[in-house]
Amino acid sequence: MSAVPEEHWVALHHGQSTDRGLRRALNEDSMLATDTLLLVADGMGGHAAGDVASSVCVQTFAEGVRQAHGLIDAQLIDDLLQRADRAILAAGSARAGTTVSGAAVIYPEGQPQWLIFNVGDSRTYRMADGLLEQVTVDHSEVQELLDSGRLSAGEAADYPRRHVITRALGMRADNRADFWMLPVKAGDRLLVCSDGLSGELSDEQMQQVLARFPDPQQAADELIQAALRNGGRDNISVIVADVAAGHPDDIDITVPRQIITTDTEEKS
Repeated sequence: MSAVPEEHWVALHHGQSTDRGLRRALNEDSMLATDTLLLVADGMGGHAAGDVASSVCVQTFAEGVRQAHGLIDAQLIDDLLQRADRAILAAGSARAGTTVSGAAVIYPEGQPQWLIFNVGDSRTYRMADGLLEQVTVDHSEVQELLDSGRLSAGEAADYPRRHVITRALGMRADNRADFWMLPVKAGDRLLVCSDGLSGELSDEQMQQVLARFPDPQQAADELIQAALRNGGRDNISVIVADVAAGHPDDIDITVPRQIITTDTEEKS
């Protein structure tokens, strides 16, 4: 990594929230949020499988970022995805799997860039100049039908196999990640979520909530509540993050410490 001038350093001021939803007995989602990395993993496989897979994924990333002292590049992300895939297979014998989507701040040539990645149908969005844009592209059966023109956007919402994914970690399936690199801009807000959010709220509804609540934690909480009001049919996990410019040692906000969340407890 090139030396990074202090004036180019970026930290992330974030909020995060997760909920089991109204129909699931277990929360199989896990999240990771650090000063330089945001990640949501949506586990599959049911009790003692999906929650294990997503937890192994975020633990693998947390340890990898710790060992790298928070300095991330594209090769590290790719290595950690492959390491997580192997660890999940070892833990679950191909019975457990997880999708994963996220964003890292990297510094090619000393300039901050978003490195956005995904495997499966968890998503990462960027909100810039008040407009929300989905950056990632789902790895799902319904997305393939949309891309080929065999299904319209209106039909996709009710497609009976809309939750069938085509890539995942830990299930001896296609585990390739897609990557996007975008410049980091002042005022950027990122949203990383499991499909429990995007399956209940339209992009327009999410944009309205993100625009209404400037505090990222409140925005994350409000997105969860909106998804529950719309049905809450799946586990819902959300990270909302805003850019905080300046060297992490010098910025004026309180930078959250690393948090790993795996919610598996029954909620009343």
